[in-house]
Amino acid sequence: QVHLVESGGGLVQAGGSLRLSCAASGQIRSINAMGWYRQAPGKQRDLVASITSGGSTDYADSVKGRFTISRDNAKNTVYLQMNSLKPEDTAVYYCNADVASYSGQYFSTDNYWGQGTQVTVSS
Repeated sequence: QVHLVESGGGLVQAGGSLRLSCAASGQIRSINAMGWYRQAPGKQRDLVASITSGGSTDYADSVKGRFTISRDNAKNTVYLQMNSLKPEDTAVYYCNADVASYSGQYFSTDNYWGQGTQVTVSS
């Protein structure tokens, strides 16, 4: 069983910064792509940023130049540095990862979600 635990959300004024962290734990063999999604009230969950195991990144147009995704493979952790925050960035942010985990002598790859962390940007 694999768990993703996010931290770092909170309330910030427009123009401020926050750093989200997501740590994966369990019988992990390897982690492939990791990403951050967000969901505002009444809206669908959308991709914010993703990063491959090799470090290639991709961003939603709305956050390019403001957000930076990174990962520490030794710690099984992904980060999202959010700068120049805007009220429209307000949402619950979810961590996502494709994880190969052990089950006895075998392993399987599954997609996992964190529980979400609230980010609120006041104007």
